[in-house]
Amino acid sequence: MTDDLATFDWIALQKQAAGEFSARVGAISDWSAATPDTEWTVRELVRHVVIEQQWVPPLLEGLTVLDARRSLPPLGPDLAAEWETHSALATAAWTATAADAPVQLSYDTVPASDYLREQVSDVTVHTWDLARATGADEALADALVEAVWSVFEPQRDTLEASGLFASPVVTSEDAPLQSRLLALTGRDARR
Repeated sequence: MTDDLATFDWIALQKQAAGEFSARVGAISDWSAATPDTEWTVRELVRHVVIEQQWVPPLLEGLTVLDARRSLPPLGPDLAAEWETHSALATAAWTATAADAPVQLSYDTVPASDYLREQVSDVTVHTWDLARATGADEALADALVEAVWSVFEPQRDTLEASGLFASPVVTSEDAPLQSRLLALTGRDARR
């Protein structure tokens, strides 16, 4: 990773990303609506992000992926309440964990700081997805966009191959950074 630990306050960004996602969850009126993630409805998108937050505390505590999976309780039907609970627990876990603490993920053992950048990036991009799906404000905080760009742009050539993102959308180099970030992750910010 780059020296973006010195450039960005990732704990503050994590809290900001959680707050931005919370605001969009609060705007949901149709949980069955389609999202830019073509395989997910709003309910499935929120469920995905909640589950990602569920994983944070056990993984930061040092559990293996298998043990963490066993520790996750099933989600209840009120995904807005589940989001509030699990995002708060994740924030507390991030705050209590050293940046260099080893975290076992499905693909490797990484420093907590790498996992934190991954999580902030995931929540930020899915915040836009949720905003687009619900007609909420699609503008992401500049600090989040800049930080997530610093994570994804160096991986430009491998993002699509990872299978986590659709093919990049063609956009101009002078487009706003948010539009270029979304395009890099296979999202088209144009209406």
